[in-house]
Amino acid sequence: MKRLARLRRSLVELFPERHLYVRSGGEMKGYVLTPRKQMIAAGGLSAAALWMGVCSAAMLVNMLSASSADREIARTQAKYERWIADRQARLNTAVAELNAGGGANLSLAANIEKRHAALAMLLTGMKGEPGAATALTPVINEAVMTKDTDPSHIVAAVRVSQEKLLDAADTFAKSRADRLRLAFRLAGLTPAAYMPKGGALGGPLIESKDPRALAAVLDVDEAFADRVQHAAEDMGEARALERAAQTLPFAMPTSGAEKSSGFGVRYDPFTSHPAFHSGLDFSGGPMTPIHATAPGVVSFTGVRSGYGNTVEIDHGRGFKTRYAHMAVISVRVGQQVAVGQRLGGMGSTGRSTGTHLHYEVWLNGRAQNPDRFVKAGAYVLQAG
Repeated sequence: MKRLARLRRSLVELFPERHLYVRSGGEMKGYVLTPRKQMIAAGGLSAAALWMGVCSAAMLVNMLSASSADREIARTQAKYERWIADRQARLNTAVAELNAGGGANLSLAANIEKRHAALAMLLTGMKGEPGAATALTPVINEAVMTKDTDPSHIVAAVRVSQEKLLDAADTFAKSRADRLRLAFRLAGLTPAAYMPKGGALGGPLIESKDPRALAAVLDVDEAFADRVQHAAEDMGEARALERAAQTLPFAMPTSGAEKSSGFGVRYDPFTSHPAFHSGLDFSGGPMTPIHATAPGVVSFTGVRSGYGNTVEIDHGRGFKTRYAHMAVISVRVGQQVAVGQRLGGMGSTGRSTGTHLHYEVWLNGRAQNPDRFVKAGAYVLQAG
């Protein structure tokens, strides 16, 4: 009690009663600032200052993280460019020396130089692709470390490094395309339906369907042209599927929440009889953030019978998602939303036994199993 009394006296001494007089229009008005009012004002200012400090620190961390990521991307791209330039310079020198000496390997050197140009086109097309740096950097580093100055040895070393790098690029492109195809099949979708119309992927290496024509254009042997084209086609398909995946509901609708009920027939918690459950339930605390699982346009907000507070989003291509039992809704009808954008907070409105999110995915008017799309999204992330 004595400590409490001393604290009270200290606060009164720190915030004594003050009188504020304001003259306006020839009149004098007086205001009494009690110790309680001063303490509330000081507390509010302190909280505001603390909040501004936290926000500033968070912004600084985000800026530094973004700068670090940008620097890493720039370093990776510069490494590709250095490798291409280094190989080209060494080839030019070797070809010049062999030509001056009338070397028997001149024809081989010229062929490898043309191969290098085709390979450089492939690498340029893969530059900046997620995961490409991890897959290709070890092979590039091994090639750049070659210090031999003998022209014939340089030609042989470049040929070996070309084969290794083409194998690594082909393996990476095929693995990425296969993983994305699997992601679409996990969601019950046909990958070919999400490819460009007519199968046109674009790019100079895959416009010609005949490897012999590409070999003539690149002036390289047909076997090498076929391998380059195959890698380019896989990379083009992976890129097209990844673009399509970014428009589909593959993201999680909430984070930090556990799945509590699956899609399909289950026992209804209200009637204790078997009933079809058309979505996936996530349990969580009140006001747990709920996010859009794909970009789209909000087509409905409000109360639906049994669902309580509900948000529905039209994603195009026949896809629609529904988020139900929400405590609050943070979007409006007609609003464009991005993947991951907050739609509201988790609640227990409507026909609900506790705080949770009921999430549905619809395709062309038919309910789909959302869990398949969640798993597909995990595969898409791994492919990147």
